[in-house]
Parts: sequence; C-alpha cells; structure tokens
Amino acid sequence: MQRRAKIRAWLGAAVAVAVLWGLTLASLPGTTPESGSTGGPGQPLGAVSPAPHVGDADRADAVTDLLKRRAQAVLTRDEQSFLATIDPKAAPEFVAAQRRLFTNLAGVPFDEWSYRLNPDDTLDVSGLTDSAELADELWAPAVDLRYALRGADLIPTDRAMGYLFARQGDTWYLRSDTSLDGLGRRTWRGPWDFAPCVVTTTESGIILSHPGSEPMVDRLVRDLDSSVRAVSELWPTSWSQRVAVMLPDSPGEMRALVGPDFPVESVVAVAVADRVDNKTRTVAGQRVVLSPSGVRALSIASLRIVLRHEITHLAARADTVDGSPTWLLEGFADYVGYRDSGVTLAEGAPDLAKAVRQDGPPAALPEDRAFRSRGPELDLAYQQSWSLARYIADRHGEQALIAVYRELAGAGPVSASETDRMLREVIGVDRAALVAGWQSYLRETLK
Repeated sequence: MQRRAKIRAWLGAAVAVAVLWGLTLASLPGTTPESGSTGGPGQPLGAVSPAPHVGDADRADAVTDLLKRRAQAVLTRDEQSFLATIDPKAAPEFVAAQRRLFTNLAGVPFDEWSYRLNPDDTLDVSGLTDSAELADELWAPAVDLRYALRGADLIPTDRAMGYLFARQGDTWYLRSDTSLDGLGRRTWRGPWDFAPCVVTTTESGIILSHPGSEPMVDRLVRDLDSSVRAVSELWPTSWSQRVAVMLPDSPGEMRALVGPDFPVESVVAVAVADRVDNKTRTVAGQRVVLSPSGVRALSIASLRIVLRHEITHLAARADTVDGSPTWLLEGFADYVGYRDSGVTLAEGAPDLAKAVRQDGPPAALPEDRAFRSRGPELDLAYQQSWSLARYIADRHGEQALIAVYRELAGAGPVSASETDRMLREVIGVDRAALVAGWQSYLRETLK
C-alpha cells in the first residue's frame, strides 16, 4: 500500500501532454510551412538583415552546397567530408564538439538527415567582432535540421539550428553553433550532442539511449510493444503505432529534449511533439522522454503504467486541440495507463482518498492551473482527473469516455455553456450533474 502510494505520487508528476517546444520553421523560397501547424514561441531576437541583394544568391548557393555535403557525410558516415565543412579557424572547442557529434551519431539509423536554408531570415552579426577578425565575411541565415528516425518517424521533423557561417577566401564554412545564442537563435541539441547513441529496435518503435543504460533498456523492450497494443485496442482513431523512446543520461539532456523551462526534476516522463496539424492529423517529432533518474526507480508495474499513459498522448495527439481541459487529457491517459493493472482507486489515488474521508469530495472539476503547480497540489489534480475518467467509464461505459474525450479534446478551449452542451450530447449530463455524480462515486468508492 505504501509503495503504491509513492508510485502514484511519481505518476502524478508525470506531466505528459504533448507540447510544442522551440521549433522555428524555415522554408526555401517559394515554400510555406504546413497549414495549421504550430511553431515554437516567438521569433529569434536580434536585428534582421534587409532582403537579399545582388551577390547574395551566390552566397546562399555556396552555403546550401556546404549543408548538403555535411548532411551527406552524416548519412554515409564520411568523417573526413563532415569535418571538411568546419571552418579551419573555428575555436578548437567547436571542432572537438563536432568530432564528438559525428562519432555519437554512428549508431543512429536515419531515413532522412538534411538541412533547409532560409536566407530571407538572416541575423545582423556585425557585433560579433571577435569572430569577424578571423573571417572575410560572416553570415547567419536561419537553418533547420530536417531528420527522420528509421523505425519511428513516418514523416521528418524540423529543428532550428543556430549556425554561423564564415567565408575564408572563396570558400564558406560552418564557424559555430553557439555564437548566435546571445541573439536568441540557439541550436537544438539532440541525444547525439551529449553522448554516443545506442538504438534498440522493437516491433513498435525504437529506444534511443546511451552506453550504460542497458538494464533500463531491457525493461523498456519488454513493455513497449505490449503498451502500444494496449493503447491501440482502446483508442479508436488510427495513428502510426510507432514510438520513439528517449532515455537521457542527465537532467540537462532531458531539458534539451523537452524545453529549457520544463520542470524535469519533477517528472518521470513527458510526451512531446515538434509540430502538430490537427486539420490534416499530421504530427511530427513525437517522442516519449524518460527521466534519467526517476524512471529507473519505478517497479515493473508502474513503468508499464507510465508507458501506456505517455503512449496514449501520442496516439490521441492529432485529435487533441491545444487548450482542451487538462483534467480530461490527463485523466484519460491515466485511465488507459491503469486499465487492467489491478490497481484500485484507493491504492492509486491515496491523496484523494484521504481528502474525501476528511473533507469530502472535490466541489468542482480540477482547474488547469493545478496542473502547472508542483508537489501535493499537482498529485491531487492528477488523482482527481483519473478518478473522473474512471467514474465516466464505470457509469457510462468506456465508449462514452472515449466519446467525451474526442468531443471536448477535439474542440479545444470553449465556453462553459458550450462544454455543458457537448457533455449533454455525449453522456446526457452537464458539468454540474457530472460533478454531483462524481462526488457520489467518490464517497461510495473511497469510503
């Protein structure tokens, strides 16, 4: 009982709504980003240069060729060609980091690795005087890395790279991927920026880890395929049924994968996506990222619950509009995670059980702000949400719970009256009646 209570506290902190972090889309002239797609927050800081003038086309062509050679070298494992794209006058630390990057990529299978240049989005780098002294010319156009992991990504994803290029005579090189940090254009860091990558393939996806993580990888291999099947059995809408699981080695690496402001110390796992287009049901860059410490402490049963919770978010992400009620998104994912686990509501929601016995059931549905808190309030919000999903499934049936999710999560942020209308259409009650029935259910179940 005590062990399960502790597990529930960890699971309650596993904030797992698919979130969009740090993506800046860039397109070649004559192309536009996907309709309805959502990018990252804001545009890079720093002055933007005027539109290209005469001679800039040659510069863009030269750098485009440089990036093509760099990408080809990654795919063909040609280290000499890869290093030939680095500025001979670049800082030794950058050259060494690029050598490590190339080595770390060796074990990763890609269906695509390419770069997209947008010369119309160029930063003013006239203030980089130290770098300018070592080059005939500097240039900082927007660059996206476009890649697809074989065995996981059905479509490629894009991540912004803060590249600074330098011309030495007639030749262009890559000078740095950190010099633009102060201008707000940072380079996205993948697992291969931190350590050598080990990819383990299963029927339903891949697990990307680092050397030394073999015991945890073995545990994940045993549960990944069955978790995908369990989610697919319940979720009615088609999805890729391919999962990429990332197992970082440090909080810093996890933060790079999920976002700099994410409370990585407080979560066991998080599901992320780089780009979502609800109109076309297109999702790119979906990943399940596991905590480097917390996930290793989970029991076999609780790891299975975590995986199913996160994979539910992946499966439903194309049908989930941002701004939907968090209690529904997290409660449904927990319902799928705990389904068939044998864990009772009292065992899995000890804080809620205690509160109901001492003070009575909650007076209202969990508010979104509670899921942005930490500690006991966050745990309680998750436990309430799970109990709500269980109540709807127990009282109205699993198909009704799924219908509620599809209706409300597919609508996004709506008014209270519109929420009442949708609930009445699906399960025949409004919010007030839903809360009243839930309260009675908690009194009876947790007495």
